[in-house]
Amino acid sequence: MAKYFQEEIETASREKIEQIQTEGLLDVVKRVYENVPFYRKKMVEKGVTPDDIKSLKDISKLPFLTKDDLRDAYPYGLLAVPLKNCVRIHSTSGTTGKRVVDFYTKKDIDMWEDGCARALVAAGGTDEDVVHVAYGYGLFTGGFGLNGGSQKVGSLTLPMSSGNTDRQLQFMTDFGSTILCCTPSYASYLAESIEERGIKDQIKLKAGIFGAEAWSEDMRADIENRLGIKAYDIYGLTEIEGPGVAFECEEQNGMHICEDYFIPEIVDPDTFEPVPDGQIGELVFTSFAKEAFPLIRYRTKDITYITREKCKCGRTHARIHRLMGRSDDMLIVKGVNVYPSQVEEVLIKQGMPANYQLIVDRVNNSDTMEVLVEMTPEMFSDKVSSIESKEKDIVTALKSMLGIYAKVKLVEPKSITRSEGKAVRVIDKRKI
Repeated sequence: MAKYFQEEIETASREKIEQIQTEGLLDVVKRVYENVPFYRKKMVEKGVTPDDIKSLKDISKLPFLTKDDLRDAYPYGLLAVPLKNCVRIHSTSGTTGKRVVDFYTKKDIDMWEDGCARALVAAGGTDEDVVHVAYGYGLFTGGFGLNGGSQKVGSLTLPMSSGNTDRQLQFMTDFGSTILCCTPSYASYLAESIEERGIKDQIKLKAGIFGAEAWSEDMRADIENRLGIKAYDIYGLTEIEGPGVAFECEEQNGMHICEDYFIPEIVDPDTFEPVPDGQIGELVFTSFAKEAFPLIRYRTKDITYITREKCKCGRTHARIHRLMGRSDDMLIVKGVNVYPSQVEEVLIKQGMPANYQLIVDRVNNSDTMEVLVEMTPEMFSDKVSSIESKEKDIVTALKSMLGIYAKVKLVEPKSITRSEGKAVRVIDKRKI
């Protein structure tokens, strides 16, 4: 079985990787300075020109780019090639303002699909597999990315898209899907649906590639146990490319960044100063290899840390730890930083399903947090006293984890809206 999709570059020396990145950085800075007025203006304001960038260390001289910048430049303001060279766009949902778009040339799509192919092979994928893509297609990047990667590997590709769970399970059983690609919350829902229908013995899945949401190690273990698979994390974001920017190997010990396409940095989310490898901070990317829509020092708002130690799998590219949350999704409740992933960890350790919702409000000038948690069908038939006892146990466990009190309410099975895209875990009424 092939271990790498592109062995020469995936196992290249650090010197070779840094040479590629240095040449790419110098090239992209010159390109955007000359071709993108939006970038040139930001660089002039920072007092930097392409002549100031001579090595990778000089990247810190360049200005950051944020999602607000992308919205301000919408639709064509950051395009670095003539529009006629572009063959596709993808876009975010735009739920918090103007949409964020990404443009692709044919070469950009080829590069993107290579990254996804690397991820599939790292998860054990071969040309004998049936890859079941249940990420959304259309403007969302998930479906198209894994679809293209699967075809490059030579796998039979099922372009299922999201939703229509009955059809998902029919194709999964009829065609013998072996690798599932979707969000972790939808994987959990599919596992639940398989159990309800009693068809687990008809499922041939061996691996899953799950992304687009932050998920915990406990949720991984739960999905692996219920689906009988090995579950791999994958990272990407529309602005940079889509899934395949980074991916896990069989070691499941961090996601390998495609460093021949991207330069990663970790910065302090408050001071924006770079932090050493191993220290937690905000992930920043420079997509130097992109032709149509290269981004320089783009602040992802994702919280993680990085290591450049060679992995046991033989890959040499830097790894990021699975996401710990987002700097903009982090809740501050009664002065305490709260991430949904922390709540999820507690619930799974308490034997609860991964379907929950946090409701944060402010009453009489004081923050409140309520956690709605679905019961299993077995629990729902328990006595009221047993349910109340479980609620108290979860309250105690959350207090131990978070350091603050959260009200817990166990609710009927399937009463919390299921997600076939990204799960809506938080409702913050303080912002409404």
